[in-house]
Amino acid sequence: MVSSYASSSRPEAAARQAALFQRHPAKVGRALIGWTLTVDGVGGRIVETEAYHHEDPASHSFSGATPRNAVMFGPPGRAYVYRSYGIHWCLNVVCGPDPGSAVLIRALEPTDGLETMRERRGVAEPRNLCSGPGKLCQALAITRAHDGLPLDAPPFELVPGDAAGIVAGPRIGISRAVDLPWRFGEAGSRFLSRPFPRG
Repeated sequence: MVSSYASSSRPEAAARQAALFQRHPAKVGRALIGWTLTVDGVGGRIVETEAYHHEDPASHSFSGATPRNAVMFGPPGRAYVYRSYGIHWCLNVVCGPDPGSAVLIRALEPTDGLETMRERRGVAEPRNLCSGPGKLCQALAITRAHDGLPLDAPPFELVPGDAAGIVAGPRIGISRAVDLPWRFGEAGSRFLSRPFPRG
């Protein structure tokens, strides 16, 4: 279904992506909820994101460009991939009118290539395949080799979609700018990395 939609509306999808990635990361993070992300045909609907701005002290780009975060200072619409705590790969979408901003893809609802994801993750329950940034990178076989690649070309495919509703709240696992409500999720999704605070 994803490939059919993408092939029939590729120019429109590409135009929507280009316009979207030029916006503030908080707007991009919210807008990406409901879009479908696949790598070599494996993936699903984006149900959770976090935004990071270049003036945000929690962002990797806050102190300037380094070899690790160099992609964040390049063209919008590229993948920024880094290893968290030396263990898990994490996928981000570079965005914003200003250099150094990105959106972390925190969770997917698996829709394409579930058997491949089960083999890679070693778990059977769909809920556990992509419910966290490290899990989804393992499920989609994303590594540092994907760092800097455009998200509108193979092996990536990013297709516009809609969310049932969107909730927002504080980001997870950070010690700075903890009150910014820049974590976004699809309301009612059981595929989130963790529930949003009530209210």
